[in-house]
Amino acid sequence: MSITASEYFRAKLQCEIDVMEVAESGPGSLVVVDTRRQSSWDHGHIPGAVHMPTAQIPARAPNLIPAESQIVVYSWGPGCNGSTFAALAFAELGYSVKEMIGGIEYWIRNGLPVETAAGAVQNKPDALVTAHKA
Repeated sequence: MSITASEYFRAKLQCEIDVMEVAESGPGSLVVVDTRRQSSWDHGHIPGAVHMPTAQIPARAPNLIPAESQIVVYSWGPGCNGSTFAALAFAELGYSVKEMIGGIEYWIRNGLPVETAAGAVQNKPDALVTAHKA
């Protein structure tokens, strides 16, 4: 059975979310999960994100994240499919999950804050990708 382009893109939009929609979401409306390894998390992550590498999701998620939560997963960026594997792991546990397209790379390129061991840092938005007004 094949699907139409319209059906494909409608389904895709049910499973993806962009960085600006995550950034502009209301407090507590999403559980943002960083699925990268510890060293990447330590280098910098989205403020308020939960650190849960993909391999740990089946064991840790049911104890840490309420079943009715709207999950958003991210990894490094568009060249990495780590968040796709993480989204699949959450979906197989029955969670409502979306993959943040662009990952933390596009979060940073949009000039959004990143939490590091030294505190929050924020770079100037990249004019080629940012949704912010100059």
